[in-house]
Amino acid sequence: MSVLDLVRDDLRGFGGYKSARTEALQGEVWLNANESAWANEADADASCRRYPEPQPLALRDALSTLYAVDASRLLVGRGSDEAIDLLVRATCLPGRDQVLVTPPVFGMYAVSARLQGAPLREVPLVDAADGFTPDVAAIVEAITTQPVKLVFLCSPSNPGGGAIPLADIAAIAEAARGDALVVVDEAYGEFSDVPSATTLLDRFDNLVVLRTLSKAHALAAARIGVAIGDPALIEVLRRCQAPYPVPTPCADLAVSGLSPTALSATRLRIDMVKAERGRMHSALQALPGVRKVYPSAANFLLVRFDDAQAAFDSLLAIGVVVRDQRAAPQLGDALRITIGTPEQNERVLSALSVLEVAA
Repeated sequence: MSVLDLVRDDLRGFGGYKSARTEALQGEVWLNANESAWANEADADASCRRYPEPQPLALRDALSTLYAVDASRLLVGRGSDEAIDLLVRATCLPGRDQVLVTPPVFGMYAVSARLQGAPLREVPLVDAADGFTPDVAAIVEAITTQPVKLVFLCSPSNPGGGAIPLADIAAIAEAARGDALVVVDEAYGEFSDVPSATTLLDRFDNLVVLRTLSKAHALAAARIGVAIGDPALIEVLRRCQAPYPVPTPCADLAVSGLSPTALSATRLRIDMVKAERGRMHSALQALPGVRKVYPSAANFLLVRFDDAQAAFDSLLAIGVVVRDQRAAPQLGDALRITIGTPEQNERVLSALSVLEVAA
């Protein structure tokens, strides 16, 4: 069975829109895309007059090197969000094919499923002593007994922070073979010591890995994300993608941000985040008003409080904004706190310490 059997029947041969940049033509005067013959006055280097490459070659090559995969496995797009949406639209028939998620988890999986009219199936994470973990047996049962077409796994998990062992991902991908795509969202993968699920791609053609430059690489506004998977599936997703997904200034910035010098600086920042994450975990756990600080393989900590509202308000009063997680399943007393600079982290601890003294 081919992974293309998991794509919607009506999209397997879909040609998509053929833009002017998809034609392999060479010339000196380009009059095929109805672009302006003159640059905008604000465009100093005249880089924005022309439409961008659909898949910028230099960026694609840089990402191929970064993630140690062949370029044919890569689809570059507008952050991981675009890849999530494309995967749901390309595989799920409205009203029939289910999307499986593991709450509490990143909300865009459910949003994309709803927009596509795909039924959502939830297999909640288990709140165990060592953090939130996926219920592998329940996920496998759902895949084998229900019309599940797409499984989203977040590793490290947002907001739980836990990374999924490769053995568990492999077990789920094996159970899903022939029935569902398994998508591993590694948006926070650089902060984890667990190897990337890209190392499983040669074993499972029904596996897709999502990566982004928004977190560890500090390029959130550039909106550069990738889907990494079987080349045939990636080609289908490309045909379903908008004609010009990556603006030239964003692509150029990303290529510069992946230079050896920039990557060296990024590695130093990742090491600092890991060190501060450990320090903050211990310091927060020592505060009397804190119920639990979850172990994290990401650049944030999930924290339960005796009074989460008071903690949120105390931080906001000194200008520190954290993510309120109380509306999420199982997290009625929790806040998610991103690891900042050492100075920013001290402000967090100071505010919460004062809150406890006042209580």
